[in-house]
Amino acid sequence: MAETHLQGVEISASQFLEIWRHYDTDGNGYIEGKELQNFIQELQQARKKAGLDLSEKMKAFVDQYGQNTDGKIGISELAQILPTEENFLLFFRQQLKSSAEFMQTWRRYDTDHSGFIETEELKSFLKDLLQKAKKSYDDSKLEEYTQTMLRMFDSNNDGKLGLTEMARLLPVQENFLLKFQGVKMSGKEFNKVFELYDQDGSGYIDENELEALLKDLCEKNKKELDINNIATYKKSIMALSDGGKLYRTELALVLCADEN
Repeated sequence: MAETHLQGVEISASQFLEIWRHYDTDGNGYIEGKELQNFIQELQQARKKAGLDLSEKMKAFVDQYGQNTDGKIGISELAQILPTEENFLLFFRQQLKSSAEFMQTWRRYDTDHSGFIETEELKSFLKDLLQKAKKSYDDSKLEEYTQTMLRMFDSNNDGKLGLTEMARLLPVQENFLLKFQGVKMSGKEFNKVFELYDQDGSGYIDENELEALLKDLCEKNKKELDINNIATYKKSIMALSDGGKLYRTELALVLCADEN
């Protein structure tokens, strides 16, 4: 089925989702390694079968990843090359140009500070996005987009999106949260760390306290985190703060393992 969609001149949002799920065989949110090689091979075959040449973007993509057995792409990279009819995923890319912008947007739409964007919050996010892009839509189209987004990113099917789930909208290179996957800690550990760096006991961490915490994390996790990127990490995490005050719940979104 997914191979047939690849032959299309235009791909709908739900067909795009089918293609994604078909090639992300282990369901980890990325098409990588062997999965990516299979996708490239079948994309070339499907276009040939349909009598279509590879588009310029597809050619550049094949050049970049064709021989790269360690290649890894996220949903936004796939959205860039497939001819989707209403590529609402690209609206996100135009709006969210960096991790810091993504974090600010998250903060704006997670109105109840639950650490999740629920269905209604997601709907208002998409609505604002469509208006900004001057796209016409009706209620049923908005509902379809909302449900497609949930089906695409809600990995544990709880009807809401966590920060890490939604960050998959960012290209792999820009998704700084990926770096923190390997350094996440239990709730108990996190509380200890928070109290250690909240040196003045104010109940929140300021920019200087966060920098000290990040430096220590980088020292302990050289494999995952690059000490030269501290300024970027700090900027992105502080975008979650409340006027420079980074509270426990916000920092937990980045450093706390999901099960807690």
